[in-house]
Amino acid sequence: MMEGFRGELRVTTATAKTIQIYLPTGEPRGIRIADITTRLVLAVLIPRSELASGKTRWELDHPGVYFLFGEDEDGAKPIVYIGQTEDARKRLDSHNKTKTFWKTAIFCISKSQNFTQAHIRYLEWYCMQQAKDVGRYALDNGQLPPNSTHVTEPMIAELLDIFDTMRMLISTLGYPVFEPIVKPSTPSHLFFVRGGGSDGKGELVEDGFVVFEGSRARIEIVPSATSVLKPQRDKLIASGVMEERDGEYIFTQDFLFSSPSTAAAIVLGRSANGWIEWKDDHGQTLSNVYRAPAESNDAESDE
Repeated sequence: MMEGFRGELRVTTATAKTIQIYLPTGEPRGIRIADITTRLVLAVLIPRSELASGKTRWELDHPGVYFLFGEDEDGAKPIVYIGQTEDARKRLDSHNKTKTFWKTAIFCISKSQNFTQAHIRYLEWYCMQQAKDVGRYALDNGQLPPNSTHVTEPMIAELLDIFDTMRMLISTLGYPVFEPIVKPSTPSHLFFVRGGGSDGKGELVEDGFVVFEGSRARIEIVPSATSVLKPQRDKLIASGVMEERDGEYIFTQDFLFSSPSTAAAIVLGRSANGWIEWKDDHGQTLSNVYRAPAESNDAESDE
């Protein structure tokens, strides 16, 4: 445990990390190279618009695992394609011709240049499994293959440590494909919204509001909100996030919305202010719980 800044800062050394991000072109939204200086993995982010420049990077000379990130106009979730290659330039050129959805590629290599075909094949398989289990992104890979890579137990331990570094770097670069929507280690504060036959349960998280699996959404949409809500619901249904059962929509999985208001509107079938509509089992609204304390603290600090 390390303390500092008037005793207010406490950093647990087991979890604290320093990640270095290098901008080779000087552009913060351009090519970015991320690494943890004490670890062996390096991640190169290449925007599709800068693919020509990205292919000149020396990192693409080595075997690695890569990720293509993009959006699905017809689906509710962003998309990721996960692959492994010993010829990144050729593979990216191929995907540039055949895949339309992606906007960003991230390529992960070993800084010590010791990845073998066995390493990257196992990492590819494991990354696909983890992305599917987390469920933040829709996988563009199609059916997940079985693990056909024969690796030793010590190598698996090493590769899982490598995966953990890849996970942190990719998330830091803005793509939390391996981050659970709700962190198991975080105490839950549940909120509910009900009305018109709907019964939603969820939780505020760092990047939005999660509606939990099993929540029921009102099947009708009020006419004034149809033009906005119907396309959003259609995407959720097409993606398998919601399905109709006995005259109501059921959430088949936890789903992260960008805001509490969008989450409440989808459940209630009408326009909604989520900060007021979502209430805990004591009747406290999201605003009461998360905004009012901050406002109170600000007021105290001004006195």
